[in-house]
Amino acid sequence: MNAIEIKQFLQRRFSGQYSFVRARLSTTGVFGLHLTIGIVVLVGAAWVFGGISEDLITRDPLIVVDAFISEWFRSRANPRFTTGMQFASALASTTTVVILSALMGCVLVWKRLWSWLLALVLAVAGGILLNSLLKNLFGRARPGWADPLMALTDAGFPSGHTMMATIIYGFMAVWLVLRIASWRWRFFIISLAILLILLVALSRMYLGAHYLSDVMAAVAAGAAWLALCLTSVETWRRHRGLVSSGRRR
Repeated sequence: MNAIEIKQFLQRRFSGQYSFVRARLSTTGVFGLHLTIGIVVLVGAAWVFGGISEDLITRDPLIVVDAFISEWFRSRANPRFTTGMQFASALASTTTVVILSALMGCVLVWKRLWSWLLALVLAVAGGILLNSLLKNLFGRARPGWADPLMALTDAGFPSGHTMMATIIYGFMAVWLVLRIASWRWRFFIISLAILLILLVALSRMYLGAHYLSDVMAAVAAGAAWLALCLTSVETWRRHRGLVSSGRRR
């Protein structure tokens, strides 16, 4: 049997499974590729967050690494680098997130992309609420520096700045990537979003506001929440479109 015959045999033998996988990888339909990617990201990010949370609760070696890295940053702080890290931290401050969200919202209203606007509101507003709930749930103290560069008294797990950076820059990156055909520009946009998120995470550790596990958990939680919002709204939009057009699949 040649390759074509083998493929045809497998398609006949596993027709149900083949149809299911093909539907999950389709760019059209209510439960197509967008849902598959969303579920993969959601489950993967939630699994990472759960693993970090378990290490925090059981005091696993990750907590020892947290203290070591925090002390390493504290002992190497210098005024010039501190200024740069304060600027990086401001990339995900409340003011910056509000401004970016408002600008993004204006663009979506102008283009009449109502489902994207809904996803933006859910992602940002819901992300702020989720971060607050998680902080209250875990109640982890921030690094106890004798001379902290940033004096904060609320809980530190997960990092609010890092989580919101993941949500807002991740949202903007996804929106742009889906509208740009060039793979070079897609790669640039994704790389820029990742760089901004990592800069914010690094700045929060350097300034003594968070431990490594705080920012790692924040990226995971932010990615999971963003995936849930985007996937849910997109699935709802496609389903609504099918219903309104009178088609059934």
